[in-house]
Amino acid sequence: MNHAKAVPAPEGSPGVRLPALLETCSKALAAAEIYGAAARQGLIALVAPNGRVDGDLLEREQFAAHGYAWLATYLAALREMLAWATHLETAGKLGELETLMLQAAYGEYLNQILGGLPLSQVEVVRPDDLKADAAARLLAQNEAVATLCRSGNTAALRSRLATLLAEALEGGSFGDADLGDETLVMIRDQFRRLADEHREAAHGWHRDDSLIPMEVVQQLADLGVFGLTIPEEWGGLGLGKTAMCVVTEELSRGYIGLGSLGTRSEIAAELIRLGGTESQKAHWLPRIASGEILPTAVFTEPGTGSDLGALKTRAIKDGQTYRITGNKTWITHAGRSDIMTLLARTDPTETGYKGLSMFIAEKPRGSDADPFPAQGMTGGEIKVLGYRGMKEYELGFDGFAVAAENLLGGVEGEGFKQLMATFESARVQTAARAVGVAQCGLELGLAYARERLQFGKPIYSFPRVSGKLAWMAVETMIARQLTYHAAREKDSGRRCDIEAGMAKLLAARVAWANADNALQIHGGNGYAEEYPISRVLCDARILNIFEGAAEIQAHVIARGLLAPGRN
Repeated sequence: MNHAKAVPAPEGSPGVRLPALLETCSKALAAAEIYGAAARQGLIALVAPNGRVDGDLLEREQFAAHGYAWLATYLAALREMLAWATHLETAGKLGELETLMLQAAYGEYLNQILGGLPLSQVEVVRPDDLKADAAARLLAQNEAVATLCRSGNTAALRSRLATLLAEALEGGSFGDADLGDETLVMIRDQFRRLADEHREAAHGWHRDDSLIPMEVVQQLADLGVFGLTIPEEWGGLGLGKTAMCVVTEELSRGYIGLGSLGTRSEIAAELIRLGGTESQKAHWLPRIASGEILPTAVFTEPGTGSDLGALKTRAIKDGQTYRITGNKTWITHAGRSDIMTLLARTDPTETGYKGLSMFIAEKPRGSDADPFPAQGMTGGEIKVLGYRGMKEYELGFDGFAVAAENLLGGVEGEGFKQLMATFESARVQTAARAVGVAQCGLELGLAYARERLQFGKPIYSFPRVSGKLAWMAVETMIARQLTYHAAREKDSGRRCDIEAGMAKLLAARVAWANADNALQIHGGNGYAEEYPISRVLCDARILNIFEGAAEIQAHVIARGLLAPGRN
C-alpha cells in the first residue's frame, strides 16, 4: 500500500500538499480516540459515580452526554472515512477527489472536536463541557492533528475540490462511494435513472400536496422495492441492508417520498419476520414483498411522542377478536394502506412497556373521497410543510376489530420488544433517505451556481459559493460511509444499534445543512415554490425528528456507549 499518496497542491496555494495523508490521518485518529476515551471517563464521573449510570444524573447532564454522543459520532465518521480511502487505495481507485475529501473531513472534524461540536444551531459543546480540557490540550499538540487542523480544510483545498466537482453533473463524479460489488453498482444505476425520470413530476406532487400516483407505486413494486430485504423463501429479493441503503438513497435523491414508500413495508416485514408466527410469515410476507398490500406503521399517540411506554390505546380481547380504542397520530400513507402494524396496550394493569402488544391490523384501502371506510376507524389529514407524497393522518379507533390470530407472535405483552428489534433497520434506512436528500440538495445547489450569472460570471466562481458546495460534497460522503458501515454491520449479523443511531444522527443534520446552504445559494429564488430546493428544504427538516428526534437519538447513543463493555 502506498501511504505516500499526497494531496496535489492547487496552483498558487503552497503548503496545501500533505504527504503520506493516510498515515497522517491514522495517527490523528489514534490521538482523537484517546481524547474520546478521556471524554467518556469524564462523563462517567458525572453520571455514573457509583459505576452504574444514574438516570436522573444522565438527564441533568444531558448537554455533556449528548455532546459525547456527537463526539463519538465524529470519531466513528473519521474511522469510516479512513477505511473508505484505504480500501480505495488498495484497489487502485483513490483519486484526487476522494483524497481531498478525506483531507477536508479530517481537517474540519478535528477542528470542531477541539473548538466546539455543534449540537444544533444554538448549542455548541466544548472540551470543558466534557471535563476533558487536559486531554484536548494533548490532542491539539499531536503533530498529525495539528497538521490536519492547520492544512486539512483550507480555502485552497475547497477551491480545488470545486474545480473537480464542476463537471460532476455532466457525467462526472461526486466521489467513488466504494460499493465494492458490481450488483450494487447496477442496482444504484437502475434506481438513479428511475429517480431522474420522476424528478420533475415529484415537485408537482409536492406543490399540489397530492399522493404519489399508484402507477409509480406499482412501478416500485414491480422492481422489488417492497421486498428488497425479505428472504427469497417468503417471496422477497433476499438482499441485505446495504442494498436497501443504495436503493433508498437513489430514490430519495429524486424525491424523499419515493425513498420513503418502502419504509413501512420494511418495518412491517421486519416485525413479522422477527416476531411473527410461521403462519403469519407465510401469509403476510409474500404479499408485502410483491406490493399486493401496502402497510403503515401505527405507533405514535398524541402527547406521547417518543415516549412509547406511555401509550394509552387499548386492545381488549372479545372472543376471537381484539377491539381497539384510542387515538394515533403522524401515521404516514394511512389512507392507502391495507394493513397497520398497530401498537396497543393489552394489559391495563401494566405500566410502561410491558403491557404493549403488536397487531397486524387489516383494513380496507381508502380512496381520495373516503380514505377510512373501515368500521370503528376515523381519520383526518395533518397538513405538513414537506414529506407530502403519502400524507400524514390522525387516526381514531372506537371498537375497531382485529382478528386475534393477527396478534403478532401470538403472545401478548411482546409488542415493545418486537418493535425495538426493528429500530436498527429503520434508522439505517432513514439515514440512507437523509443521504439521498443531502445529495439532492448538493446537486440542485451546484447546478444553480453554475448557471446563475452575477457581475458577468457564474456565481460558482465566488469562493463563498463554491466553498459551500465543496464542503457539502465532503460531508455527504461522510454521512454515506457512516450509513454503509451501519448497514454492513447489520448484514453481518452484528448488533448495530449505536452505529445505526450515529448514521441517522449525522446524516439527518447533513441533509438539513445541504438543503439550507443550497437554498442560500439560490438566493431569493430558492424561497419560491417553483424551485425544487424550496421543497427539499421542507423535506430535509423532518429527518431530524422522525425515527427518533436528534435529542433522543443522542441520548440513546450516549447511554449505549456508557454501558459496560461498550467503549
